[in-house]
Order: sequence, then C-alpha cells, then structure tokens
Amino acid sequence: MPLGFQVTIDCADPHVLADWWAETLGWPAEPTDEEFIRRMIAEGHASQADTRTYRGKLVWAEGQAISLPDAPDGAPCTRVLFMAVPEPKAVKNRVHLDVRATKDGADLDSVRDDLIARGATFLWEESQGPHRWYTMADPEGNEFCVT
Repeated sequence: MPLGFQVTIDCADPHVLADWWAETLGWPAEPTDEEFIRRMIAEGHASQADTRTYRGKLVWAEGQAISLPDAPDGAPCTRVLFMAVPEPKAVKNRVHLDVRATKDGADLDSVRDDLIARGATFLWEESQGPHRWYTMADPEGNEFCVT
C-alpha cells in the first residue's frame, strides 16, 4: 500500500514562514480552530503556553501548515507543516523544495526577482543541458530551487 506524507520545515516562526510559503505557492494556510484549542486547554491536554495570538486569532504556537487547495482524496503530499525549533539553521538543507515556477510560461528571472522582493535570498544559478534553475533561500534561510 502506498504511504502518504507531508513535508515538515523547521523554523523559528512557523506562522510567518507559513504565510510566506502560502503566498509563494498559492496554497492557503490551514485555518485555526480556536474552539478546539480552548477545549484542549480546558481538558488539560494543552496549556496557554502552547498557544499564541497571531493576526488576532488563537493558534498553536509550535506549528502552522499550508495545504494544496482542492487536493484529490488520497494525494500523497498535499501539506507543508512549519514547526518551531529552538536552534537556528546552521548547515545546508539535505532536503529541499523544487518550485516549478515556469511551467505556465512564467519568466524564471521575474519569478526570482519577485521572490527576492518578498524576502527570499538568491544563492546561485545552475544548469544541466538546456534546463536552468536558481537556488534560493526563504526568509529563514531554508534552501529551495526555482525552475
């Protein structure tokens, strides 16, 4: 039986980074369920310290996810989860996202420039035969490629 998965990205501020990636990919951030969070606190499964207020809403402090809109049931990866970790990023990622920005005829340079204007960092350009891509970093330094 095939297994599904989600991609999890360690970060300092999961809500801010999830918003950045949601805009980048055109995927919505998953909505918060304040009633559920309050119930978990009331039942002793969580504490106020596990929460924070973000953009006027009660959210879990440690994580935020974005999801592929209208994903078909059973699709293997339809979610990216951003999890808070205490340590800063120190080395190159061993796994990274490849963003296919030019599949609909978008100009690779324009996509790179738009991402830089929104807080990404350009790292380097690579090519293999006629295929070209940019390696970049999101606002927290996580590498990704744009092709």
